[in-house]
Amino acid sequence: MTSPVAVQLHVNGSAAMMVVEPRTTLADALRNELRLTGTHLGCEHGICGACTVMVDGAAIRACLMLAVQAEGREVMTVEGLGDATHLGPLQRAFRKNHALQCGFCTAGILTTAHALLMEEPDADEDRIREVISGNLCRCTGYLPIIAAIVEAREAYRGMQREAAQ
Repeated sequence: MTSPVAVQLHVNGSAAMMVVEPRTTLADALRNELRLTGTHLGCEHGICGACTVMVDGAAIRACLMLAVQAEGREVMTVEGLGDATHLGPLQRAFRKNHALQCGFCTAGILTTAHALLMEEPDADEDRIREVISGNLCRCTGYLPIIAAIVEAREAYRGMQREAAQ
């Protein structure tokens, strides 16, 4: 029998500490221990992309990573992209382009797109399609999602210019 383990990490810019069983996935820890329920669990095999979060700037499947592996790392969930009064550029573009319906896949797609645009703010439609191909959506089709990500590129270009100064 294993004992619970204390895990300290930074989530959405703030220090967080939780005590979890060693086998607890990062997705379950975010949802159950930190109450960050934007990270959704779909397939729990890393296929659907609903649980995508960023760890140290890279998009990862939180259902495939143990919470203990996140010790000391920077984690960003969809909640870190904005809030109800100040939506982030991708969130605004998704709303404007009607790029969601049920919302189950949206958090993972937003996080995946955010990781892409942080690295490649000039990503073309083919690159966007390639990157989000690992995120499954059963409601919208992908055209409004792609349109929203394309629209958000300019805001990410601006963020990149600001960071360079």
